[in-house]
Amino acid sequence: MVDLKHLKSKLLIVLFCSCAATLVLFSYSNLSSYLLQLDYRQSDKPVSKALCAFRQCISVEDEDPWFMKRFNTSISPLLSQENAILSKSTYYWWQRLQTKQNANYGDVVRKLFQVVPGKGHYNDSAPNRCRTCAVVGNSGNLNGSDYGSIIDSNDFVIRMNKAPLLGYEKDVGNRTTHRVMHPESATNLQKDTSLLLIPFKTLDLEWITSALTTGTVKRTWMPVMAKINADKNKVLIYNPTFLKYVHDVWLERHGKYPSSGFLTLMFAIHICDEVNVFGFGASKDGTWQHYWEKNKFRKSEPTGLHAGDYESLVMKLLACKRKMKLFEGR
Repeated sequence: MVDLKHLKSKLLIVLFCSCAATLVLFSYSNLSSYLLQLDYRQSDKPVSKALCAFRQCISVEDEDPWFMKRFNTSISPLLSQENAILSKSTYYWWQRLQTKQNANYGDVVRKLFQVVPGKGHYNDSAPNRCRTCAVVGNSGNLNGSDYGSIIDSNDFVIRMNKAPLLGYEKDVGNRTTHRVMHPESATNLQKDTSLLLIPFKTLDLEWITSALTTGTVKRTWMPVMAKINADKNKVLIYNPTFLKYVHDVWLERHGKYPSSGFLTLMFAIHICDEVNVFGFGASKDGTWQHYWEKNKFRKSEPTGLHAGDYESLVMKLLACKRKMKLFEGR
């Protein structure tokens, strides 16, 4: 018997992967309507005429105005001593994400950069750079995928929160170059892994300084690890200015703020030449769970304050435009 759903998807593939050469800014409804008429698949054809080490190169200009209108290399994804002073608009927006804070941001940052490096990172984009990155989410669609060797073959392997590897290596790999976290999701790291902290509040910056030194901060809005095993020289801080840019430009202010997963993806889009994305979205049966969870199925995505549907649509469009490759499980 013909699988009508599968046939319909295959018929729509050509439409989706044509990706109109000229796109204007979409409202949520327009973007949703556009994408719901299409399906997507990765193409083997190159998209950029510029010199690049890869067939698909993110950071060079091409004929795609939708992408180039959003892609801004002037804003560093990482906080450093050079960009630590926030504009008033960024500071007040970022402050609104959190409960009332008594700490002075400037003092907190000065203390932070006495403990961790305050220099810039990954500002080395060039036509001959060949940096491949795997962004590994935590979806149950990784189970049985056999993606482990593909994930580990990337230069950077970026994971999130406490996602375990032991016992799941065949599907998720065993290398981690970067671990993205916030205080409430912290875990100890190996010496060769960079800690990338996403600070949603000033207290998060206080926490990382404390967790690497005195261990005095033991609670945010919940109990957190007082101290953490991590190489101080490999600690990176997500830039609040970049966080606001992702929310304003890529998500067009949908949701209160972006999810950690989408922020991680945007980090990779801006520092890598080729981005491969694993472990995002629902499992094949339409349920939501972490790959290490057993019998904890959810029928809908737990998005909270995030615009999960809109984030998913933007990801699909980026995949369509071959700015990343989306592995959906097997």
